[in-house]
Amino acid sequence: MAEVLRREGIAGVRLILDEASLNTLDNVAATQRCVREGGHTVVIACSDGYHLPRIRMKLALHGVRSLPGPVPRGPGKGAFGHWLGMSLREGLAIPYYLLVLLARTCRRRP
Repeated sequence: MAEVLRREGIAGVRLILDEASLNTLDNVAATQRCVREGGHTVVIACSDGYHLPRIRMKLALHGVRSLPGPVPRGPGKGAFGHWLGMSLREGLAIPYYLLVLLARTCRRRP
């Protein structure tokens, strides 16, 4: 993804890469720490187009404001079957995370 961003004109010094996380939840937790420690107000979330909505939902659940970065849309040059399978997977996961967000919001109300 860093290479895609560099091709889009983003200076490498502006990128904060997380190469230690093993999954999206680890990555979101690392991002939350980075935001807190660096005093950032917003992050630009970058991933495959099918995965970006769920990433941004998880960031919101962790109190991190995000904007979508330049990401590839559709299957692109990759295998259509992989893109379709991952899109379906994300489509099932998104309602779950919306319910989590709703439940957390309801618990915060007095």
